[in-house]
Amino acid sequence: MTYLWVKWIHILASTLLFGTGLGIAFFMWLAHLRGDARVIAATARTVVIADACFTAPAVVVQLGSGLWLTHLLGLPLDVFWVKAALVLFFVIGVCWLPVLWLQVRARDLAAQAATTGAPLPPAYHRAMRWWFWLGWPAFISVIAIFWLMVVKPA
Repeated sequence: MTYLWVKWIHILASTLLFGTGLGIAFFMWLAHLRGDARVIAATARTVVIADACFTAPAVVVQLGSGLWLTHLLGLPLDVFWVKAALVLFFVIGVCWLPVLWLQVRARDLAAQAATTGAPLPPAYHRAMRWWFWLGWPAFISVIAIFWLMVVKPA
């Protein structure tokens, strides 16, 4: 596969990763703000599916195509911007993996509250607080990686 094809795949994966992540966060947060356990449970069900179908594969393709591009270009992994992007990719993963679990937890707690007619429990609100705060370093890291990919600082 030629460099331009791998680069195209890399750009498509980054677009899918960023767009899906932002969309998931937007819809999950809006559902949370409504405070309706039924809406939250339904939205979180879709969010968990979207992460499994789109985000997770895009993460794998993103890392693989990025490493493939460095190989095709003969770039060592210790070039500043490559190393910085890999570190930020790791930061994103450290934030995203707990977020996956938190989304499942929020979904289950909201579904339980919706089924029983009970209010959302404190555990739900804790999960969403962690979900919210873990999203910020991941989002900022994605933006930083985009900057690194475009600018390629020495």
